[in-house]
Amino acid sequence: MTVTEPDEQKAPARQRLISGPGILLVWLYGVMVVGAVSRSAVQISTDFHKAPLAYALSALAGLVYGFITYSLVRGGEKARRAALVCCAAELVGVLAVGTWTLIEPSAFPDATVWSDFGMGYLFIPVILPLTAIFWLNKARRKSAP
Repeated sequence: MTVTEPDEQKAPARQRLISGPGILLVWLYGVMVVGAVSRSAVQISTDFHKAPLAYALSALAGLVYGFITYSLVRGGEKARRAALVCCAAELVGVLAVGTWTLIEPSAFPDATVWSDFGMGYLFIPVILPLTAIFWLNKARRKSAP
């Protein structure tokens, strides 16, 4: 005779964060990951002594972009909250570094991803977190009972 286990409670399905405009966010963050990580890898490996702060900040930006991309693809409420926190931190970073590069340009002998509010990247670094924060908040409202 076999003993049957009571039905296991099924975990609720993860909320998709990459439907509709979320797909564009994932794509843009993915492009920014490749751009920031590859740029910083080349700069750190060849000219780190030239502008260590700028190159380290570009590497940090790449890591942040990567985590946000992963969180959006993963989906679910925990991932949504984590992505929201990272997007807010990203926005603070872009605004801080952007302001710093305008006030004290000599502190950055070479540009970072976030220099001049992302001007070298068509201002995507300042627009992207604002858009993502809006989208992630909309996703929360959509999933609320």
